[in-house]
Order: sequence, then structure tokens, then C-alpha cells
Amino acid sequence: MALAEIELARVRRAMDAFMQQRRPAPHIRTTVDLTFRMSGQSVEIFEIRPVWRGSPDEKHESPIAKATFVRARGIWRVFWQRRDLKWHRYEPRPEVKSVEEFASLVSEDAHACFFG
Repeated sequence: MALAEIELARVRRAMDAFMQQRRPAPHIRTTVDLTFRMSGQSVEIFEIRPVWRGSPDEKHESPIAKATFVRARGIWRVFWQRRDLKWHRYEPRPEVKSVEEFASLVSEDAHACFFG
């Protein structure tokens, strides 16, 4: 089940604030950029770069973090992608109470899991 309109607006607001803080300067966004997408009950943050040996318009997405809303419990589960390219629960803090808390957790990156 997808997020309700009010929840979607809250996610967009939190992610827009996160992007203002973490997104690269406008003059280098053609080389590296940061964005997010929402799908179902999840929000995913990822980096975009041009493909190394492709056409200039071809882009590669590198996932950074993902949070999935668990409606029954009213929490967000936090994930990060390891070298095996699978999503793993972020064990230092696998659940947060709000999408704003998720954005703060990723921005802080205390264990260097999201941005390295």
C-alpha cells in the first residue's frame, strides 16, 4: 500500500530539506548529483553520475540509503547497501520514528555506511 497524500508531502518536505543540505553545488551536478525517489512505502536516496564509458546522457545510479514505512508499527526501517549490492538493515539504528529522523541519521552518517 502506498503512502497517503499527507505522508507523501511530509516525505517530500523532509527529503527536500535533506537535499538542500547534502546536494552538490549546482556547477558540478552534471558530474555528480544526489536525489531521491519514492516507491510504495519506501524512500530511496541515491547518487547520479555519468556512465564512465557511455554517452554523456547515460547516467548511473548508486543507492545510498533507503527507508520503508511500516504502517502497523508507525516506524521507518532504515537500510544501507553493502558491497554485495543488497539492502541490509542499518544495525546501529535499524528503525526511526519519522522520515525527518531518517534524513538526519543519513546526513550524520556516524558509521560511514551511507557516504563512505
